[in-house]
Amino acid sequence: MITVEPLGYATAGAFFLFLSLLALTSRHSYRLKFTFATASLLSAIWAGAVTHRALFGSPAILVQLLEPLRDLAWFGFLFVMLTLAYQPNERASLRLRRVFGWVAAFTAGLLFLTIYRHTEWAAPAALTDVNLYAGHVLMSVGVLVLLEQLCRNSLPALRRGIKYLCMGIGSMFAFDFFLYSDAMLFRQITPVLWDARGFIHAIVAPVIGIAITRRLEWPQSPAPQNNLVSRRLVFHTTALLGAGLYLLIMGTGGYYVRIYGGDWGIAAQAAFLFASGLLLAILLFSGQLRAWLRVIISKHFFDYKYDYREEWLRFMRSLFAGQPDSQLRERAIQAIAQIVQSPGGILWWRQDNGQFEPVARWNMLDPAPNVGPSDGALLRILEQHEWVINLDEQEINPKLRSSLKGLKLPEWLHNMTNAWLVVPLILHEQLFGFVVLAHSDFAPVKRHFNWEDCDLLKTAGRQAASHLAQLEAAQALSEARQFETFNRLSAYVVHDLKNLVAQLSLVVSNSAKHKHNPLFMDDVIRTVDNSVARMNRLLAQLRRDVAISTQTSCVDLAQLLNEIVQGDHSGQPPPAIEIQKNSIFVNANRDRLTAVIGHVIQNARDATPPNGHITVRMRAEEKFALVEVEDTGCGMDETFIRESLFRPFKTTKGSSGMGIGAYETREFVRSLGGDVDVVSRPGHGSIFRLRLPSSDPRTQVITNKTGNG
Repeated sequence: MITVEPLGYATAGAFFLFLSLLALTSRHSYRLKFTFATASLLSAIWAGAVTHRALFGSPAILVQLLEPLRDLAWFGFLFVMLTLAYQPNERASLRLRRVFGWVAAFTAGLLFLTIYRHTEWAAPAALTDVNLYAGHVLMSVGVLVLLEQLCRNSLPALRRGIKYLCMGIGSMFAFDFFLYSDAMLFRQITPVLWDARGFIHAIVAPVIGIAITRRLEWPQSPAPQNNLVSRRLVFHTTALLGAGLYLLIMGTGGYYVRIYGGDWGIAAQAAFLFASGLLLAILLFSGQLRAWLRVIISKHFFDYKYDYREEWLRFMRSLFAGQPDSQLRERAIQAIAQIVQSPGGILWWRQDNGQFEPVARWNMLDPAPNVGPSDGALLRILEQHEWVINLDEQEINPKLRSSLKGLKLPEWLHNMTNAWLVVPLILHEQLFGFVVLAHSDFAPVKRHFNWEDCDLLKTAGRQAASHLAQLEAAQALSEARQFETFNRLSAYVVHDLKNLVAQLSLVVSNSAKHKHNPLFMDDVIRTVDNSVARMNRLLAQLRRDVAISTQTSCVDLAQLLNEIVQGDHSGQPPPAIEIQKNSIFVNANRDRLTAVIGHVIQNARDATPPNGHITVRMRAEEKFALVEVEDTGCGMDETFIRESLFRPFKTTKGSSGMGIGAYETREFVRSLGGDVDVVSRPGHGSIFRLRLPSSDPRTQVITNKTGNG
């Protein structure tokens, strides 16, 4: 009767034999399909050996010798894939071949230990088996590490096949890791796990088959790729592998402590393992060890000191964290300081008077004076040479001091107890500022400051200078807009005052003739009173009294036009009025609307001879109220209307006009949701049409109640 063990391994052997034949018929490169076929064939032979041993009781040494060879073959296949990825980089490919050499040597050691275990002079079988189990655990961990690198760093075009390869091979060796870890703990292989192993391998074989039917080749790129694997991945993988190796060594040590501990064996093993776990936790959280590991990885695994992608992403995240204009200067210091693990810094920025003033600081409390002409040598070095000055090297390196052309650092810089680096902030080849970074006396590892640090800091300084200059420009633009608003309002006020002065001048010129006329005097008093009231309102607007200048109400347009026309005594010809609808309401500021319509009527009078005609009309048009001011004056051509009429400070009145009346009219009407149209021909007069959105007074009352309630 066939038991579970031979059935599972026989199935796995058949599947892997089929995979080897499938690989040989695939369209992959010769190296790739040859190494995959070799690994699949050795897996099939190993599974067949296990099946033969289960059925016929053949020696176990054959199975034990074939398994490390199978693992080495899968190592070889994964190394070939990584070699294809590293092909443009000869140094990376050479490192991979060296690593594979160490793996091959380790496999040879496992084979030797297996043969030694079956000799007459071998140590007790239990001790040798534990060492073999530990070797298989390390082999499984190594394969999983390679698969992790392959999966995380595969090109997007290859992930369709790589994911199945990583899931299939990873599942197979993850189960092997569990099997041999369990065997190390109990000093023997659990039979149930061993029997299930054959079926596990048979299950993952089709998943690996899906991968081999898809594209696994790395595309050839003319540009060399220095590092396919990221530094973060290498760091965490190295830490994981080191932790796993440490646990294996401690587990083996605990086993020997228990064997030779006598009556204290179990207690000694428990204490030993607890102390080992505690030590591992201390090491994993050690900042000094982590910094040392990063330095070792950078020196021996990478061509450059920094992972520039990671550094730049971190720099930009720090620079853009928080609100756009909130604490940007402090964030700029922090972003630059993080590059070299500096704990703080101070930012100096150039002012309009040419001096550099400290404008921000981050975790640095040293006094920071203004930097002016007395420190010109330092500023010239920073601007002309864009050097990052290392104050530590200034003290210990005489050659560096001579290369700086006799530069004597300012006394205040020497008096800063924690100053370390001076980083220039250059924009358009000009020095806009500089940052002094703090030196940490408690740094876990002494940094070796070299040209890579300088280049990265200079590049980061340029980027920070660009954003800081943009902040300064935005603040200056905001102030300029405030002044522009004030100046525009002043121009409107002056324009209104000009009309009031013209009206009062007309009163003065007629007073000599009609001063004894009581009706004229009454009209003069009303005119002066109205002018004073309008002047007070204009002054309130000039003081930016928002409550007055922006207050709106529901205005009866027909009543307003009647008041404007009846109160207009500014000159000849007087305007006539035609109203087609008694009541049309608009929502606007009454004073501004009065001034705007008055401007249009006054402009019509200026263009019309005394014997001409000016007509003010009002009618309803769908959801709008249409106000027309028509005159029989000189008119305007189409070019002037299109290019000059609504341009501020463009006028045809010479020194008597300001050129903002038409512009102010259109801007105000558009702010209400309406528009201004002009129809005119030279010699035939003009028509100004003000289209204003009409409003329902009942809705306006309800809205006011809702807003107030």
